[in-house]
Amino acid sequence: MEKIFIEPTRVTPLVNFDPDEGLLEIKGRSSPENSILFYQKIIDNLDEYIQSDLTDFKANFSFEYFNTSSSKCLFDVFKRLSRIEESGKGLTINWYYEEDDEDMMEAGEDYADLLDLEFNFLEIEEF
Repeated sequence: MEKIFIEPTRVTPLVNFDPDEGLLEIKGRSSPENSILFYQKIIDNLDEYIQSDLTDFKANFSFEYFNTSSSKCLFDVFKRLSRIEESGKGLTINWYYEEDDEDMMEAGEDYADLLDLEFNFLEIEEF
């Protein structure tokens, strides 16, 4: 398991995965040409985290926008987070959304409902 830090671009979000801190942050716009390739390393590291002796995990998501292929990859990320919780580790998921962005809030609600995960929904003023 390795630390992952990816600077944001116009089509990819900032990613900060620090297994030692038990932290995953994804923030910005997600519409990479190949979403599976972009998210695979995160998913692989989460799989390793599930097997590790590390305990509590916190995931922060703050999207301006994500496309359909990113949404599928995010579903896979949330499936891994669900497995982290099922393995007995503590899990906190924070879903940040702009105050007027009901679509983004509802997207987080959909993920939470689909996988029976508890999200903290946190309104922010703007990106």
